[in-house]
Amino acid sequence: MKDLGEADVILNIKLTKSEDGITLLQSHYVEKILSQFGNIDSNPSLTPYDPGKKIRKNKGPGRDQLRYSQIIGSLMYLAGATRPDISFAVSKLSRFTANMGDNHWSALERVIQYLRGTMSHGLHYTGYPRVLEGYSDANWISDADELKATTGYVFTLGGAAVSWRSCKQTILTRSPWKLKLQH
Repeated sequence: MKDLGEADVILNIKLTKSEDGITLLQSHYVEKILSQFGNIDSNPSLTPYDPGKKIRKNKGPGRDQLRYSQIIGSLMYLAGATRPDISFAVSKLSRFTANMGDNHWSALERVIQYLRGTMSHGLHYTGYPRVLEGYSDANWISDADELKATTGYVFTLGGAAVSWRSCKQTILTRSPWKLKLQH
């Protein structure tokens, strides 16, 4: 065993210590994604996903499935490691790897453009508050093809996220306002 000193990069995650805490960054990994998939000069987007656009199953001819899957895989690693801000978009777009169309590609390009403008974003842990906080949310049937809702949660400790997820629910849910009660 050999002491190599303090770690500065672990699993493509750069650790940066400062007086007010520690930051986990993957800006070099984002650069690698941008250069590998040809979007290094794309214009930045302010958000990773446009909720106004409905992403539905592709009924026409598919596009480059292998390339789409490679990008989604890279983004899934990024979303799971240090970028909870893209989790919803990546979760949503990963549902269409079998047969994606133009609308899926444009939504995927938006995530890439968002990353272009937020390469220096990461998780900054300050140690305060010293309490575990949890937040969750769900929407009512956002998937028009399968009538399933999307659920998400995030737990924070020390000022940053420690666990997060966004996924499609496995069961059909209905709005309580649409249910009729029989006496």
